[in-house]
Amino acid sequence: MAADSTVNFNLLHRTCKLVVLLCFLHISVTVVFYVRSLDIRFAFVQNQQSHSNVTQPNQVRQFSSSTGAKEVQREEQRDEQKPPEERRVEEPQKKLQKCPETSPLLVGPLRVEFNTPVSLEQIKKDNPNLQSGGRYRPKDCEALQKVAIIIPFRNRDEHLKYWLYYLHPILQRQQLDYGVYVINQDGEEIFNRAKLLNVGYTEALKEYDYECFVFSDVDLIPMDDRNTYRCFSQPRHLSVSMDKFGFRLPYNQYFGGVSSMSKEQYLKINGFPNNYWGWGGEDDDIYNRLASKGMSISRPSGETGKCRMIRHDRDKKNDPNPQRFDRIAHTRETMYKDGINSLSYRVVRVDKLDLFTKITVDVGKP
Repeated sequence: MAADSTVNFNLLHRTCKLVVLLCFLHISVTVVFYVRSLDIRFAFVQNQQSHSNVTQPNQVRQFSSSTGAKEVQREEQRDEQKPPEERRVEEPQKKLQKCPETSPLLVGPLRVEFNTPVSLEQIKKDNPNLQSGGRYRPKDCEALQKVAIIIPFRNRDEHLKYWLYYLHPILQRQQLDYGVYVINQDGEEIFNRAKLLNVGYTEALKEYDYECFVFSDVDLIPMDDRNTYRCFSQPRHLSVSMDKFGFRLPYNQYFGGVSSMSKEQYLKINGFPNNYWGWGGEDDDIYNRLASKGMSISRPSGETGKCRMIRHDRDKKNDPNPQRFDRIAHTRETMYKDGINSLSYRVVRVDKLDLFTKITVDVGKP
């Protein structure tokens, strides 16, 4: 009996030890798996936070990029509303090549008629590339010269319309960088053509660095666009063969009508005389000035230099100058004190029109 109890007790003891061992083993396994699960969760959280930190700057940059694009777009819109001269230049403009010596746009002889009236509105429509004040420059090449066209003027509005109608297309085909300046003598005093030309030279240079000056009467129209309105190595007489003189040069020293001089040539003779009031004499005085400085007159051929004059009666307050012959005889004595260095006048008004710049001036009286 005692032996059986001992056996049963030992069996129960071993069984309990086995149960305790199994429980310990289960607890150990449970603890291990629990700890590993904590590590996995912690690593997952860190990974998520790390991913969030990486993507957030990208999101900020994307927002900033979008905002910057909108700002650039607004800046471009503001830029488009500014005047052309104030707009930003995004890229350096490609430098244009020089225009050719002889323009490929020339057509040669032209038909010039004064039978049909022309309007300023029509002239404007026919010349859409003109800028305010009668300015133009070629778009496809750099003009060889910057030319100011100077027109002495008073009470010749109908003649001026014809001049603008014919000359603007011609000058553009000649690929000139040019501006047209109509110098209008104010008041009713005796007309002074040469002084108005001096005024035109002075006023044009206040606006642009012109290199060449074409001095043209308002009633003379060239009949051939190969007669280029620019400057040459010598002073140029452009109205060589006028219909008024039977398409012949009246005399070799004649320098009237339309002529051109570079800035250097003009200053060399001290500009034009200011004391020729009334019609005649100033052209011969200018010729004497040129000759005294060793310059000669260049001309196109008689055929190329043809031009037509708009017929008209002599203007009031422009009677022949009775003193002209005496003044011409003393050019060499007076040219150094009578010219651009003694010019005086008063600007009354400047009008920047679509087809020309009109400068009204008071040039005084004899």
